[in-house]
Amino acid sequence: MKWTIENIESIDKVAKDFLASTKEKRIFALYGAMGVGKTTFVKAIAKQLGVTEDVNSPTFSIVNEYKTASGESVYHFDCYRLNSVSEALDFGCEEYLFSGCKCFVEWPEKLETLLSADLDGILACYISETEDGGREIEIR
Repeated sequence: MKWTIENIESIDKVAKDFLASTKEKRIFALYGAMGVGKTTFVKAIAKQLGVTEDVNSPTFSIVNEYKTASGESVYHFDCYRLNSVSEALDFGCEEYLFSGCKCFVEWPEKLETLLSADLDGILACYISETEDGGREIEIR
């Protein structure tokens, strides 16, 4: 499946369509170059899930927790600064991933051994820039 975000005004519709198409999934591995819009897409998804608080990149905290309008937790990871899987284990990464809540993981390459473990519902999402400056989200 593929979605195209032609401009920032279309991101909410794409996020809504993305969630409708992937509703059974709970762990989203977000692959893409630095600055391609992974966090911006997570912000749009969080909005569609009913998160009203500010969604920011967890660059230094590694993981942020947000609550939906119904009180469900949504976890947003930015693993860019992790140097090893053991660092992820030290902050309790597995507890989040096995929580049953939706988890959005930026830089999942850093957690490959954890994400290849016995986790149900992992979805690999590739975000890239199009020639005209838009973004393409592709599930593989």
